[in-house]
Amino acid sequence: MAAKGIPEDVLMDNDLIKDLVDVAKDSALLNGVLMRTKETPNSSEVVTYAPFTLFPSPVPKDTFHQALAVQTHYNRLVDKISQDSSFLEEALSTTIKVDDFTGRLFNIYRHVLQEGKTQSIVLGLNRSDYMLDQNGDGSASLKQIEINTIAASFGGLASHTPNVHRHILKVAGRLEDSKRILDNNPSAGLAKGLAKAWELYGSERAVVLYLVEELQRNIFDHRYVENELWKRDGREVAIVYFRNGYMPQNYTEQNWEARLMMERSMAVKCPDISTHLAGTKKVQQELARPGVLERFFPGEPDVVDQIRATFAGLYTLDMGPEGDKTVAMALAKPDQFVLKPQREGGGNNLYGAEICQVLEGVKQSTERMAYILMDKVQPRPVHNYLLRLGTPLKLSTCLSELGVFGAYVRHGQDMVLNECAGHLLRTKSDEHSDGGVAAGVAVLDNPLLV
Repeated sequence: MAAKGIPEDVLMDNDLIKDLVDVAKDSALLNGVLMRTKETPNSSEVVTYAPFTLFPSPVPKDTFHQALAVQTHYNRLVDKISQDSSFLEEALSTTIKVDDFTGRLFNIYRHVLQEGKTQSIVLGLNRSDYMLDQNGDGSASLKQIEINTIAASFGGLASHTPNVHRHILKVAGRLEDSKRILDNNPSAGLAKGLAKAWELYGSERAVVLYLVEELQRNIFDHRYVENELWKRDGREVAIVYFRNGYMPQNYTEQNWEARLMMERSMAVKCPDISTHLAGTKKVQQELARPGVLERFFPGEPDVVDQIRATFAGLYTLDMGPEGDKTVAMALAKPDQFVLKPQREGGGNNLYGAEICQVLEGVKQSTERMAYILMDKVQPRPVHNYLLRLGTPLKLSTCLSELGVFGAYVRHGQDMVLNECAGHLLRTKSDEHSDGGVAAGVAVLDNPLLV
């Protein structure tokens, strides 16, 4: 493991590791690091531990605090983008022609713009994800992978994992290491944003509607939404929180009707349709163009510099010479890039030979405009054990991704809340190029600051 992380002799002590695994699983269960099982996903009677690392993974202290410090700027950036209709129209003009899902979201956005927004309260709960790119001198640079403006997950479980790793380290006799794991409570920070938006809504009887998808019934349905959204028995919906609705498979025709219905309602949407679009990959790529950040932060060069420092190389695949150059660059050195479609939820990005296969098929077609290209971040691998139900225990070579949660509330033109709400570390074996915890690839982790 990296310097100042868990020493190799500890990682190779088989008897100690065997004992610690049992301690770790018990600690996870005692601390509420839980999930339902695949076999009984709708049962509250059967749970297991959520997948997690045996040890916390080393993260440079300065880089970690850089990620926390820039989060409130990212909150402002997302909010400013959501209010700039000309920028969204221009940035997504090519994408919506070839990507049906983004196009349908944009049609709802246009409908809402034409009618006029019904709600002046804006609630944003997001998570900006980073990896640490290794520089030639051995130092690491913080590089953003993406920002999730809809259904930013794992704030709850991330609030419980610090105590698990502290306990494991204490049992392993590493008391000083246990003190390097910071308190972390994204649940409280995200709930603070929800509570503030609910308070501003101004009705004590109003409720929060959480839209999720269960196996047995899809409650992201127009009839369900219609029943819940409008006043009934003296209640009304103050906030609609989307834990669903970020993938094409979440939508039938009736679901699209429900999404439009919600956007037109008086409820505060988290996110509203413009904030959802602000988190698309194409917007991420457009933000990296010279002068674009200055458009959103005039007279704030320090903010621009802090945000831009986290950008990896991002390249357009629009038709024309610039996009042609991107295609040629990716085909020449595919292992240096990631090809990203306009999708969320993990497991969608393309790497290596897959990039060549896709681009060779669409390089002369407008279909290529559905993607962007990004430099592949090259983090330093570390060794750890990944604990997952039904998976044999082995020492794995791992890569980590740091997420930082943000919460903001705007009322009209007044930003009444803008905070960093906590962090999340996820770690996966380097055998996998893509995929998160929900996809069964990554596991929960904690930063061990070094």
